[in-house]
Formats: sequence, C-alpha cells, structure tokens
Amino acid sequence: MTAMTDLTAFGCWLSAPDVVFIEMAADIGYKTLVLDVEHGTLSLADLDKLIPLARALGLTVLVKVAGPQAEPIQQALDFGANAVVIPHIGTVAHAAAICRAAKYPLLGTRSYAGARPVRYGAPSEDYFDADNRVTACYPMIETAEALADVEAILALPTVDGVFVGPSDLSLTRGRGAYRFTEDDQADIARIATACAAARKPWIMPAWTTAERSFASAHGAKLQVIVEQQSAMGSGMKAALDQARSGQRR
Repeated sequence: MTAMTDLTAFGCWLSAPDVVFIEMAADIGYKTLVLDVEHGTLSLADLDKLIPLARALGLTVLVKVAGPQAEPIQQALDFGANAVVIPHIGTVAHAAAICRAAKYPLLGTRSYAGARPVRYGAPSEDYFDADNRVTACYPMIETAEALADVEAILALPTVDGVFVGPSDLSLTRGRGAYRFTEDDQADIARIATACAAARKPWIMPAWTTAERSFASAHGAKLQVIVEQQSAMGSGMKAALDQARSGQRR
C-alpha cells in the first residue's frame, strides 16, 4: 500500500520507446508512466534505459509486463520499476501463484539480483522487507474469472491493488467490443467496491470524459488518460483540421 501514495490522479501510457514522450510528460506535469510491454514494442534494453530516465525525471513507473510469468515480472522490478501490472490473470489460485514473483521471500518468491534496486551495492538489513512494502503488484482484472474472484484476489498479501482491463473484460464477459455500457460500468463498479472494502487501490485506463467522471466517482486512485499513439494522432489531426479550416476562410 505504501507504493500507491506516490501515485497521483492521472498518468500516461507508452507502448514504443520514446525518450521525448517521457521528457514531455514530465515537463507537462504527469507524475505516473505506464510502460506497456505486453502490447508494445518495448524490449528489455528499452526498459533498462527508460525506467531510470523516467524515475530520474520524477515519474512513478508502472510496467505492464509481457505476461503472467515470473521472469518478466522480476526483470521489470530489477530494472527499477515502482510497480508491475500483470495481465491475463484468471482465478484467485492463478493470481496467488503469479503475484508471489513480485515479492521477496518469505512473502513471495522473487529472486534477488542486486544491481539497480540496491544501487549496485549490498542490500541493507531491512532491504527485502522494505522493498516488499514499497514495490507494488497490480494484477489486471480483465477476465471473467478474475472478476468472479476479485474479492479473494484483493485479499492476497502479495496484491497491492488491481488494474482494470475494460476491453478484455468486456470480451470475456461475452459483450464483444468495449463501449463503456451499463454492463461494463457495473463490472467496474464491482471492482471499485471490492477495492474499497479491501482498502486497496484500483487503477483504470480512462480515455474519455465519461470514463474519467465514473472513475473519479468510484474512487480510482489513478486514471491513465493519454496514450502515446492516440496523443500523436489527435495532435496531427488537430493541426490538419486547423490548416484546412484556414484555407476555407
């Protein structure tokens, strides 16, 4: 829970390596960066460079890892991520097995590698317990199975909160493409209620005004509100629309 106090209300999303995007995000005032390895083109070499850059600029870094395996979870944390977001979580049993990789023994099974997290020296006496407190693990609630077990998942000691995956949740619930319908909202509201009861935070990608209003009303700790490609596309479209409008005058 300690790690979440560093997160502010709004964050941005990066899927391809771009130093300029990170610098601009920090200068504009964003405080949280999500690096999407699962659906992006970010390599281990990219993470090794971008995570310390973002943290040096004052950003809290969440890495959405490639999948629910120990290796990508540990690699992201070894490179210095503040938190991991874990996709493709199913039942509570699956979450329990996978999320242990984000915490050192005896709480979890994370392997110690040294290097950046301990500034290339030896760990202090209290390092492992302290890191378990401040390094966060956010399984995604993006499957029907995870939604059914969300209360039990939040009760796991290795889980610090959850990250909502609205698109895949809609698909696995049989609704097809996510459109923020009343049924979508009911699912997300259940997650929010479970988080409030567990006193753990929830995070939502909120691209629209309606989603942001909903997330705020239901107590989302962090809303990820802008994504790299969409920001580029909307900026390019706005410039072209403005230029065409000027020609018509």
